[in-house]
Amino acid sequence: MGIAADIVIIVVAALFGAIIAQKLRQPLIIGYIAAGVVIGPYTGGLTITDLHEIELLSEIGVALLLFALGLEFSLSELKPVRSIALIGTPIQILLSMAYGFGIGQLFGWSTTHSLWFGGLIALSSTMITLKTLMNQGWMGTLSSRVMIGMLLVQDLAVVPLMIILPKFSDPAAGLPLIGMAVVKSAAFLLLMYFIGTKLLPWLLAYIAQWNSRELFILTITALGLGIGYATYLFGLSFAFGAFVAGMVLSESDYGHQALSDIIPLRDIFGLLFFTTIGMLLDLNFLLANWGTVIILLLLVSMGKGLIFFSLAWLFRYKNIVPMAVGLGLFQVGEFTFVLAGVGMETNSIDTRLYSLVLATGVISMVITPLVSSLAAPLYRVKQHFFQHEPLQSKNIPQEGLDHHVIIAGGGRVGRHIALVMAQLEVPFVIVEINHQRMEECKAAGYPVIYGDMTQQVVLEAAEISKAKLLLITAPSIIDSRSIVKHARQVNPGLQIVARADGVEHTRTLYKDGVYMVVLPEMEAGLEIARQALLNLQIPAVVIQEYTDAVRQQMYEPIFTSRHDYQLLAQLNSARNLLEISWVQLGPDSPLNAMTIKDAAVRSRTGATIVGLIHNNIFRPNPDVEHPFSAGDMVAIVGSTPERQRFSQLAEGNRKNTGAS
Repeated sequence: MGIAADIVIIVVAALFGAIIAQKLRQPLIIGYIAAGVVIGPYTGGLTITDLHEIELLSEIGVALLLFALGLEFSLSELKPVRSIALIGTPIQILLSMAYGFGIGQLFGWSTTHSLWFGGLIALSSTMITLKTLMNQGWMGTLSSRVMIGMLLVQDLAVVPLMIILPKFSDPAAGLPLIGMAVVKSAAFLLLMYFIGTKLLPWLLAYIAQWNSRELFILTITALGLGIGYATYLFGLSFAFGAFVAGMVLSESDYGHQALSDIIPLRDIFGLLFFTTIGMLLDLNFLLANWGTVIILLLLVSMGKGLIFFSLAWLFRYKNIVPMAVGLGLFQVGEFTFVLAGVGMETNSIDTRLYSLVLATGVISMVITPLVSSLAAPLYRVKQHFFQHEPLQSKNIPQEGLDHHVIIAGGGRVGRHIALVMAQLEVPFVIVEINHQRMEECKAAGYPVIYGDMTQQVVLEAAEISKAKLLLITAPSIIDSRSIVKHARQVNPGLQIVARADGVEHTRTLYKDGVYMVVLPEMEAGLEIARQALLNLQIPAVVIQEYTDAVRQQMYEPIFTSRHDYQLLAQLNSARNLLEISWVQLGPDSPLNAMTIKDAAVRSRTGATIVGLIHNNIFRPNPDVEHPFSAGDMVAIVGSTPERQRFSQLAEGNRKNTGAS
């Protein structure tokens, strides 16, 4: 079967590698690389027959990666952190390149190899970092926004690096070649701008009118790869053209659909690319040069980490942000492998340097989740031994905080709570670690403190010793337990209400001493189900019995341990069972012209009249001498049978009403 058999082997091996990576909570590309190592030519056993052909095929994966990157590119994502992203990232790349050049000279490499090594280590991994941030629950924090902003600019830097680095192979002609490449790139960009604004929107609109998704996907793929190939014929990079094509398409009305359609294709061909990287990783070389690889790993990781830390600090990011950025972006990125492939293609680097970079990059990716998780504990150690940094706070009352409510988390739930508190003039303060959410709370005029509620200094700033109530709105059980633990140490008698994400989390928080735990998803589901059942004419008593049973099962710890909550639950059930019904009196109703007293509604039906709308005027608890009129809306309260008997009475059916 030739190359077809090779592709089957790669896909099946990648599947097993991806499953193992998922089980170990690692990004899937680690599993792809590991699968490539197993089926590669250096390990024996089952292996592919034509690595060179697979390498050529994987170039499509590189082009599609950059094509999708162009489609995803958005300047709006850079706005909140634009200074460090647009200014700090180029500085970081230059510093990392200079640092890598120094490492190369230290190892006695040639000038060209040293320059290439600096360029190769300058980039960090977008895929690994995003996966790590999601797994650790850091998405949305200021640290994550800084990292994502810098990664986005790094990804954009891949394109000029792919153009410039190969020219260093010939230092004598380097500058003229770079200049020519820049001129060609500018000409190509101008051409693409014209095509992108004039021709491509018309073409996509023409294709879309047939409503054929298959044809649309084919068109998008042909545009990305076709423009990339045209760029290659123009003397520039194939991947560069694909990236520009993606950027042009992202501005059209069909950009979002194009991205959603191209992602599966990108992932499949990306699988080939990362698996090929694993195939090129020579385990024998790694074992023979493990000392050099470890030294390079330590030098690159610590050097890049320090550069990122310093830049975040210089751009005035405080608290945990510099440490989180340094420990999150120290690794070598996936686009490093793309650049290394270009270096091998152009004979700019040799196999030894390629293997060293490959081994260092793969290991740095694997250890990223572990190293990144050290940010919080190391920051706590720093706070313990060094002077605390001032906390950002806004709208705090001049008289300070006392007998107030602390809202841990300023997201949607926290801001809804804050709105109610503000309207009822209940003193409160929000504590939020996400900088964007903190700014939103500040803009709304809410008292807010920027900080981590698990930190002693933040608890002190929130005056937790004087607080009456603590509301934890974050669903993370780890964060909630940590907040509860620290809050209890300062204020043992503090009442705490927390949000949970599941029954097990609920029970755990009750064991930790939380007064009340709420399951938002369950409450929302019960209310939606209740409305659906009411619409289906299911008796209210049946619905209430069901919802009570579900709540009692979910909130079992407080139902069984607190008499006051049992009483409250029973009162709530009674309120729901005594639902108000509105009945309109028709022109032939026997109640017309009768007073409420003469109608004897209570004795005849058991229901109680609690309101009346007459001539568009609402009368609560109407006088017993008030006469009924056709068109009146009567509000009654009672059980389901009682309300049904009143409806029959109002309609003129005296059967089963108690009348004789």
